[in-house]
Amino acid sequence: MADNKSQLREVSKVFLKLGFIGFGGPAVHIAMMEEEIVRKRQWMTHEHFLDLIGATNLIPGPNSTEMAIHCGHERAGWKGLLVAGACFILPAVFLTGILAWAYKNYDQLPQVAPFIYGIKPAIIGIVVALMITLGRKALKNIELGIIGVACVVLAILGINDLYILFGAGLLGILIHLAKQKSQAVPVILPLMLLAEIRPPSSWRIFWIFLKIGSILYGSGYVLFAFLDSELVKTGMLTKHVLIDAIAAGQFTPGPVFSSATFIGWQMNGIKGAIGATIGIFLPSFVFVGLLNPLVKRLRKSKTMSVFLDTVNMGSIALILAICVDMGRSSIYDWKTILIAIAGFAVSFYFRKVNSAFVVLGGALVGYLLWLV
Repeated sequence: MADNKSQLREVSKVFLKLGFIGFGGPAVHIAMMEEEIVRKRQWMTHEHFLDLIGATNLIPGPNSTEMAIHCGHERAGWKGLLVAGACFILPAVFLTGILAWAYKNYDQLPQVAPFIYGIKPAIIGIVVALMITLGRKALKNIELGIIGVACVVLAILGINDLYILFGAGLLGILIHLAKQKSQAVPVILPLMLLAEIRPPSSWRIFWIFLKIGSILYGSGYVLFAFLDSELVKTGMLTKHVLIDAIAAGQFTPGPVFSSATFIGWQMNGIKGAIGATIGIFLPSFVFVGLLNPLVKRLRKSKTMSVFLDTVNMGSIALILAICVDMGRSSIYDWKTILIAIAGFAVSFYFRKVNSAFVVLGGALVGYLLWLV
């Protein structure tokens, strides 16, 4: 009992910290988790961490939040699952809630452009360094390398993430079976989408965000396409507020999905914020709770182990593609190039340096260079 309490305290400490310092989106959150959980605390191996990354990409919801929930479950069971998820989410929700309140009353957001200017290239450097480390672990044969390159290309071309991952996994299985000369091909199906729900008006915000959280694959930025369709085009929200919600999600730490808190507040005050927040994150706890026990079982099967290996490589490719996309808008002059290179060098060659300091350093250097 004492050990479990100690583990829960450790889980809460780690994920509260990550929740407060995790600027930059899912890719950098996962980089920070790898540092804290695998390298520093050794809660699991690099290989199992990769398996969990692959698993989160196969279910709907925010990837970094689901990774936090997975890691909490690995460390402290079901209680750890709940504690890790809550501690990772709540700082972002709290800070976004403050912004939402200020926006509701003053109709504007604070000016943070000078800090974002340095943060974005710094986190790109961090993520690329992590992907090189994880890529070495994932690259078990030449076939995986070729599939990984193909996944990067397809992701840059805009092909849906889910198609890439399942396609890569099934291709890996087919190659494996061809080598084994086996005819048995397992069938893997993604989760079915929820049917359209028409609840009473008092619950409408909660149900809208619950549906989105249950069916949304891909990065947090795909969220805004769903919100545009569900809220803007139906007249429940203006385009201007949606754009400001995107900004709020980008310059607060933690999951980008905390933008739901901001939007819910604009729609119906604190009740709307609570409903939207619970709705968007609740499916992740359910999906991870169901999936987590299966990951180790899948790894024990030779055929499914090949599937996981290929999906892991595909997941790394998707994160690299995100870096390419981020780089197009974030690295455009000598100052941002310098920050990105410095972020990569520190993260790759000085691995004991906490990535949070790299992010904060990028923000400070970016602010100073902005003034030049």
